[in-house]
This record gives sequence, C-alpha cells and structure tokens, in this order.
Amino acid sequence: MRNGKWHFKASNTDNRQKIAIIKNNKEKYPIINLCKTLKFARSTYYYQLKANNPKNTQNIDNAVISIFLKSRKNYGTRKIKVILAQQNIMLSRVKIRNIMKKYNLISNYTKIKYKHSNTTDVTYKYNNLLNQDFDSYKLHEVVVSDLTYVFISNKWYYFCFLVDLFNREIIGYDVSLHKNAKLVESSFNKLQFSLSNIKIFHTDQGSEFNNNLIYNLLVKNGIQKSYSKPGCPYDNAVAESTYKIFKTEFIKNNKFKNVEQFKLELFGYINWYNNIRIHSKLNYLTPVQYRNYYST
Repeated sequence: MRNGKWHFKASNTDNRQKIAIIKNNKEKYPIINLCKTLKFARSTYYYQLKANNPKNTQNIDNAVISIFLKSRKNYGTRKIKVILAQQNIMLSRVKIRNIMKKYNLISNYTKIKYKHSNTTDVTYKYNNLLNQDFDSYKLHEVVVSDLTYVFISNKWYYFCFLVDLFNREIIGYDVSLHKNAKLVESSFNKLQFSLSNIKIFHTDQGSEFNNNLIYNLLVKNGIQKSYSKPGCPYDNAVAESTYKIFKTEFIKNNKFKNVEQFKLELFGYINWYNNIRIHSKLNYLTPVQYRNYYST
C-alpha cells in the first residue's frame, strides 16, 4: 500500500494469481480488503482454498470412489453427481470424470441404443395396448417382461423377469434350463401380491409368452395381453432396457461356477437393483423409494 492506495492490477490478474496474492498478503491486510481491491469474491477465495486443501481433495476423491464401488461399478458421472449432492458435496461432472479417470474407475454401464429394424414377414397378429406409453400407469397396473440367458457350467440357463411399469421394479423372476411358458408361469408365482391387480401384461411375441398356459393364466386373473410388433424393440422399451442393464451390470463381468451361485448372486443383485440403485426415470430414486413415495 502506498499513500493509502493498493498497487495490484486486478484486471490483468487471473484467479490463481489473485488467490496467491491474498495468501501472501493476508497477514498484512484484511482479506476482505484484498478481495475487494482484486475484485475477487471472498466466497470464491474460501471455496478454492478449501478445494485445494490436499486432505479435502482426498476426501472428495474417496467419496467418488465409495459411491462408484457401492454402485457395483455401474454409476457414471451423472448419478455420482446426484449422490454427492445428497452428501452436500457439489462437484461438476467434469471434475467427477477426472477423478474417475485418475483412479481408473470404468463403469460397466453403457448407453443403450436401439436400432429399429423393419420386417414385412409378420406371422403373428398383435394388439399393442401400450403404444409406447410407459409412464402413465398405477402401481401393478401394467407388467412387462422379457427373457435373457447366461452360460453356466457348459449349459445355457434362461432368466425371466417381470417389471412393474409404475416404478421399474423387478417384481418377479425365475431361472430355468428351459426357455418356455413354465419359466414365465413360475415368475408370476413369485409375485408378492394378487395377480388380479395386474390389468395388462406386455411382451414380445415369443412362443414362451404366446401359448395356452400363459393365455389361461391371464384369463383366469382378468389380465389383458399386449404384444410388441415384431422387429420393434421400442414397443417394449422398458423390458429391453432392463434386459440390457442386467446383461451389462450383472452378467458381463461375472463368472458363475454353478447355477446355485448364480441364483444366490442374482438374488443379491435384484435386491440391490430394487432398493439401492437409483434410476434417472424415477427422479433418481430407487424403485422401492418411488413406490413408497408415490403409490398412495
């Protein structure tokens, strides 16, 4: 200071230099005056000071790592940012991406893309009651389904899941050596509520869904059947999406010694999927949280 005036050229000084100037002169002059002269917000100074603290930086890194690992290596920057904000840690997706790159945290999740394929060889009549509307239904009103497969001990096993459109919750599932109607029926038998609550059951036109056993099951409980148009995955997008997520998050990086191990780990995954895994379509709530908040 000379003759009561500061001699810092604030306009030619970047933020890093301003922080350095304040730190070097804070013992001589009040920080409030230094910030005012440099046209630098005090809140920004304290935030940068805190952010550049090695201990605090490591704590933030650890928080990102912890969230990523608890997500079973499935969350990307968007969901990690949401969980951090719930912990009062405000971090940009760019910063989160840099931290993930720093620790080689590679998500299992890959963005789902659908390629529409047209076909003129339609052998089944269909009645699509949903018409690609997946967001206007009450709890248990509409259930969608699909099948996927996994290779275990030199054998192919098939997995059927039932998804409630209301909250994307996996409400029933089963595993079998056979891809048939019995597998679908046994998945329905695992439901924890009356089948009569369901109004519509939507699937593709696979033979495991289109047969007398499933027809009689639906008629008995007053459930209407809805089919996707062949070659159009958009018609059953929620089931297709769940199928892709299941393959990516659970099957892709796991090896199962036998079907007993598979079933045990499958139980744990579905419990995590329904109760822990946040969903962007559910305002970043879990299916169970969404059901508890909005089903009444």
